Amino acid sequence: MKKMKSLLGLLLAATMVLTFVGCGKDVETKTPEETPEAITETPSETTISGEVAISGSTSVEKIGNATGEEFIAINPEAGFSYEAIGSSAGVKNAHEGVTPIGASSRNLKEEEKTWGLTEVVVAYDGIAVVTHPDNAVKALTMEQITAIYKGEITNWSEVGGADQVIVVVSREDGSGTRGAFEELLEFEKELTANAMIAEGNGNVQTSVAGNPQAIGYVSLTSIDETVKAVSVNDVEATVENVLAETYKISRPFLMIYHEENMTTATQAYMDFILSEEGQVIVTESGGIPVK
Repeated sequence: MKKMKSLLGLLLAATMVLTFVGCGKDVETKTPEETPEAITETPSETTISGEVAISGSTSVEKIGNATGEEFIAINPEAGFSYEAIGSSAGVKNAHEGVTPIGASSRNLKEEEKTWGLTEVVVAYDGIAVVTHPDNAVKALTMEQITAIYKGEITNWSEVGGADQVIVVVSREDGSGTRGAFEELLEFEKELTANAMIAEGNGNVQTSVAGNPQAIGYVSLTSIDETVKAVSVNDVEATVENVLAETYKISRPFLMIYHEENMTTATQAYMDFILSEEGQVIVTESGGIPVK
């Protein structure tokens, strides 16, 4: 009887051992990568937050604000501001870190080039000199245009046209296009008192289209068939010539900064304005895209 009990005990113990071993085979050891709870999904896009502050050119303001508005629409946790205080002040602010980015509608001056700033061309601006389609004058030099706008040349016959008084059409005070035009042709604050003032590219074109004796200037991308763009220094006013830098009444729109002052947000904005979508907005805002 004792032998029987001992045998039964051994059989029971063996059965328990086999059961535990069998259970152990059913349990798989998973690495953290294989365990569902340990899987961490990486977001497809990084969230952009922080302020993008730009100061500078009044001429770049429209492009800056338009691209900035779309940038924060895409990145709602980011902020954007543009202070239009002029190119020189914007370059200085970027150098001194007042704002991470400065905007300029001119190339840097020699002294500014020594400051170690990064310059990025985000657009170009071309300004076309326009006349009535019936005007026989097809080309002018920059010197002649300056003299016309200063009131030193007053008759079309002086530049190869008909014996008619020149009607000078200019933009309103404070216009970025006017400021650029006067700066590039070097007659700032010397506009003839006889000039007719029109607000906006559209009104300038309407004024010139309605008067065979008129001359005006508009952004190159705004020209329509109601007016004629004259060649300047024998170079036609075309986007291609602006990009080739052969048409001289044009300028780059620059974003300027010190690399060490750039943040994730400001770099993301720079990437955006140079992207295909950003360059479409540049075009819609009256600029000539760089891409």
